[in-house]
Amino acid sequence: MSYNKLLKTEKDYNEALERIDELFDAEAGSPEADELELLVALVELYEKEHFPIEAPDPVSAIKFRMEQEGLTNEDMTAYLGSKSRVSEVFSHKRGLSINMIRKLVSGLHIPADVLIGTATL
Repeated sequence: MSYNKLLKTEKDYNEALERIDELFDAEAGSPEADELELLVALVELYEKEHFPIEAPDPVSAIKFRMEQEGLTNEDMTAYLGSKSRVSEVFSHKRGLSINMIRKLVSGLHIPADVLIGTATL
């Protein structure tokens, strides 16, 4: 069965997922591999529309990176300022300044678009 239509319903989506499973080991360059590539694109489009993923809260993103890097709140003073400022940011009492965002982007490689949500001018 060759798949050649947009995914408009959950049934279409589930059928496409089943077909992807069938084609998963298709030989590169084969018609089946081309069908697999098309199906993956269709599924991604469907999922983007029906199951959107919201950007993380900036504080959650910072804490996630801290966990990944094994950093403590005290380590964050290099990026956010004093211990009290770190506490204010983490408790959502203070937004991130442009300077803080720059330091977090360059030092911890957190994408700016994730941090900008709470930027103050």
